[in-house]
Amino acid sequence: MYTATLTEQEIQAKIDLKTKPLGALGALEKLAFQIASVQNTLSPQLLNPHVIVFAASHGIAAQGVSAYPSEVTPQMVLNFIGGGAAINVFTRQHGINLLLVDAGVDYDFGQNEKLIDAKVGFGTKSFAQQPAMTAAECRECLEKGAELVRNVHQNGCNVVGFGEMGIGNTSAASAVMSRLLHIPVSECVGKGTGLNDAQLLQKIEILTRALELHAHAGNDPESVLATFGGFEMAMMCGAMREAARLGMLVLVDGFIASVSYLCAFQMEPSTRRYAVFCHQSNERGHRLLLESLEAEAILKLDMRLGEGTGCALAYPLLQSAVAFLNEMASFESAGVSQKTD
Repeated sequence: MYTATLTEQEIQAKIDLKTKPLGALGALEKLAFQIASVQNTLSPQLLNPHVIVFAASHGIAAQGVSAYPSEVTPQMVLNFIGGGAAINVFTRQHGINLLLVDAGVDYDFGQNEKLIDAKVGFGTKSFAQQPAMTAAECRECLEKGAELVRNVHQNGCNVVGFGEMGIGNTSAASAVMSRLLHIPVSECVGKGTGLNDAQLLQKIEILTRALELHAHAGNDPESVLATFGGFEMAMMCGAMREAARLGMLVLVDGFIASVSYLCAFQMEPSTRRYAVFCHQSNERGHRLLLESLEAEAILKLDMRLGEGTGCALAYPLLQSAVAFLNEMASFESAGVSQKTD
């Protein structure tokens, strides 16, 4: 283990001297470089991995912007608790700890040991009519997200992924992205949970009017989150910022999580070093968002599920990146001749 700061040249040299042509492991080499750089060691480790799923209800869902009713949000949380959702399956498959967080679902779950109660409210207000949340509620979300990450870090976790559940949150994310990146909302909006073409046009119209309604609201990321975001998005933003501050690898899921990351990045640009973008969603705006961040996702599987599923599916590739860096022979150790000039 190195105590002094490693140089980029030291890390790259270890990668380049493995028994392979230069660059032959492609994106895995970039991952290995990033992980070694973040951990400041030539022998990185992935310890006690977690995926944290934040759930919340959205007032904008009442405007008919989703193909599913808002009661699906608490129903899916109960499905998470029961272990029956995709994120349950994939985290079990890959040995990842799963934490479920009620950030603000419009439902009383009572006491449940499988659900962390961080509820800020019973859903946001509809930003088609008023700000989604108050500044104080947004700040509370940011702080609670940070606290959750501090807790898992204290338990030895150094890699954490983030997912979400909330009917209407693609609308919230599209509005936040549009305002922060100055991109027309029509280019940010996708079909979400499965809208048809007519419903998609209606969604764009509703969001366009909402953005006009709040034209004079603050344009800083915290204000934009409060105006258009969800409790789960703000909590995720706070969690991502804290994970980066603690030197953890931050696994970013799909569209909603990436918009939450965008807020975190604009608040703290240093967050970028720690972020691993796990998959490019099938949501229309996600490609534009990744391009604006000059980021490339590990996977592109036409998924649009959320829940942190992209994080769980990409995690084995991080394991492979670490494994080749730590275990693959070098030309010297294997007695293999290097490429001649």
